[in-house]
Amino acid sequence: MLLKPNMQWTANQGIIHPMVTAEFSQTTNSVVVKFTVEEPLDCYRAAVQEDNGRSWEDSCVEIFLQNPTNPAEYFNFETTSRGFVLAARGNDRNNRQTLPLDTIAKIKRSGTAPSIQDDSVYWTMTVEIPAEIFGIKAFEAPLRGNLYKCADKANTPHYLSAFRIETEKPDFHRPEFFQILQQ
Repeated sequence: MLLKPNMQWTANQGIIHPMVTAEFSQTTNSVVVKFTVEEPLDCYRAAVQEDNGRSWEDSCVEIFLQNPTNPAEYFNFETTSRGFVLAARGNDRNNRQTLPLDTIAKIKRSGTAPSIQDDSVYWTMTVEIPAEIFGIKAFEAPLRGNLYKCADKANTPHYLSAFRIETEKPDFHRPEFFQILQQ
């Protein structure tokens, strides 16, 4: 699926946007998303050095998933181009509980190192999230969620999503816009 900018957001107007595709798959044991990113140099940033850091400030791909055992709650998994993850859970933007580092260590991350060609940066990131992160042994139904790309502190901030978010300004913490993620 192609991630697209919401052009009603002022931050997305008048810029060249990254091109981002995501391949989503779900088995009984895990969720796997492979992101392929091509972004202009001004959209790229890589400063975060640790898990549970401020991933959204860097060039970052994000997986937000509704909790399969508690639909009022959702998880966010925000992965930088260098593989650092911020992972949290909660009911809204303000009440997030970050996951412990030993839990985050169970999230598999692999990708290609960012490479510069002409005026663009190219990178991939595959994120595999096991069912046990959600406190279950297996996924029994398709998951609801959204996929994102952002870089809040890049020279050119930008905000892309798989499913449109009907808000006045960028806000990925809006589970009311989640949809079923198809394989």
